[in-house]
Amino acid sequence: MATGGVGGVYYYYGATIAGIISNYTDIIATGAQTAASIDNLIFIRDRTDLSKGVIYCATVLPDSAYLAYTGQHERFRNATAPISILWAMYPNHLHIVTTADKGIKTVYDLKGKRVSTGAPGSGTEVEALLLLKLVGIDPAKDFAKWERLGAEESARALQDGSIDAYFWSGGLPTGSIMELSRALSQMGSKLYLVPVPDDIIKQFSQTYPGIVVPGVIKRDIYGTDNDTQTLAFWNMFVCHKDLPADVAYKITKAVFEHLDILQKAVAAARDTTP
Repeated sequence: MATGGVGGVYYYYGATIAGIISNYTDIIATGAQTAASIDNLIFIRDRTDLSKGVIYCATVLPDSAYLAYTGQHERFRNATAPISILWAMYPNHLHIVTTADKGIKTVYDLKGKRVSTGAPGSGTEVEALLLLKLVGIDPAKDFAKWERLGAEESARALQDGSIDAYFWSGGLPTGSIMELSRALSQMGSKLYLVPVPDDIIKQFSQTYPGIVVPGVIKRDIYGTDNDTQTLAFWNMFVCHKDLPADVAYKITKAVFEHLDILQKAVAAARDTTP
């Protein structure tokens, strides 16, 4: 089960799925920490070996899966991602995280700042770069410093002042952001989430109809002063398209018969339903 980095919801969701499968089927499953969506899709394509009974499944963002499946992502132009969807997991919300004292109130204010766009090969990075392109910001030219850090690394960097803002696409709540909010409060600072404007949401929705929807991060989730308008992406649990039907059935049956375990372990899994 290819998941994501520690501090993000993918890691815990995938690890819990692996535990359910191992405990309630005759399949041995292991959760693997990764850089998330794009890397996960490469693992499915390149490391699945049905002749040896080795099968990769993964948690992925829908826009990353779409680009990989259709060959529009640079790492899949010559060999697309051979995937099928087993179920929809929960919506990821795009977080643009900063602090109230950084002077970043809109996405356009990111120009000239020190910003992390997510780990290389992650769905967060894909979404961040798509959004920045729509608002006319080139990270290589327009950022004072361009970092590519995962969830926990980004949160630490913002807390210690080495970056001004970071992107993160994750379920609600994301643990590393909750911890960051508490730490900032103790330091006399305040978490601020940058809203995504209506025109950008409209462009995304037109590009990925049915996959990207308007989302809101309620203020009580991380203790921000206001609700934050953003983009929501429905995560998908995918496997290799040649996964034997009986194996796909066993995996899905085990998970949906033990949703109580998954939902107790991962708050965002409340949206994993039949």
